[in-house]
Amino acid sequence: MMDTHPKSTSNAEDREGAHTIFFIGKPGCGKGTQAKLLSEKTDWPVISAGQQFRTIAALENAVGRKIKSEIDMGFLAPHWFAMYLYQKALFSLPDDTSVIFDGFNRKVAEAELIIDSLTWLARPFSILYISISDEEVHRRLSGRREAEGRRDDTAVSERLKEYYAYTEPAIRIFREAGVLLEIQGEQPPEQIAEHIRTVLSIA
Repeated sequence: MMDTHPKSTSNAEDREGAHTIFFIGKPGCGKGTQAKLLSEKTDWPVISAGQQFRTIAALENAVGRKIKSEIDMGFLAPHWFAMYLYQKALFSLPDDTSVIFDGFNRKVAEAELIIDSLTWLARPFSILYISISDEEVHRRLSGRREAEGRRDDTAVSERLKEYYAYTEPAIRIFREAGVLLEIQGEQPPEQIAEHIRTVLSIA
């Protein structure tokens, strides 16, 4: 298991009380659920890329229509768009405010910018990687699509291709930076949540 905090500048002591948490993993791994459970336990706000993109996708303009089409096809949003939303949120946070980011770290360029920006701010952070198998991804997402009346599994396979092409290399960068914590995701959500609190030293 890796050290959760990268080495940074001397004023990091001012931010030791603030947690900056990111979730990452395969589609269907439970990132959103665990972000919500952690928020409920700690009262830390969740800033969700998915929710922000869904809001944008509902807009009746060119940007909204483009984002909606990419969501429908299972594609990840452009990294520069995700990072615009991330930086806008990050730079508005007070020093002592903890925060949970969900979904802003799925590409190499995003991982590099997250590491650079938070090291520059001397703000310690952790990346929680919820690990599940490809078979579990298909089981969970195919079940969701059937419940929605959509039996075609193509979108699930497309999302896994996107994960291996873009997100897995980003995970390697976080691991090499010493900020990645791996959590076994094929257990009940409450047990995963308890494990997360343990590794973060949260009562």
